[in-house]
Amino acid sequence: MNETATFAAGCFWGTEAAFRPVPGVLDATVGYTGGHTEHPTYEQVCSDRTGHAEAAEIAFDPAQISYERLLEIFWRMHDPTQRNRQGPDVGSQYRSAIFFHSPEQEAAARAALEREQARIGKTIATEIVPAQTFWPAEAYHQRYFERHNVVCHVPQS
Repeated sequence: MNETATFAAGCFWGTEAAFRPVPGVLDATVGYTGGHTEHPTYEQVCSDRTGHAEAAEIAFDPAQISYERLLEIFWRMHDPTQRNRQGPDVGSQYRSAIFFHSPEQEAAARAALEREQARIGKTIATEIVPAQTFWPAEAYHQRYFERHNVVCHVPQS
């Protein structure tokens, strides 16, 4: 049975690009989650008033890749010590967050955060919160780098 993981790590295009080629990842969809507005648009989320994060919803096959491995990729793709920013992108929509879908994912995320914090020796700003409604972004945002032949600065793991 396939599972879902949801991560916010700055610009959702980079998050999608980092996960999409990983064996065991079946699909990656960019969108908005963690906010209070229903059916938010990109413009609304960018206003920093909806409370949403740009995120990627990852469908994966746990027989091929573990949630723990997805967490490892998540930590390496961005700077989890930054609050509400990644690189040139600033605002709460660019926050670092793990949106867990089960108690098992929550426990794994919290354990991974402790390991990562010990590894880097800095305070991690990543939120670990229950998954909320995921609103897929507009079609022009899906597979953006792929369709525009853009290479992302996100390190691949």
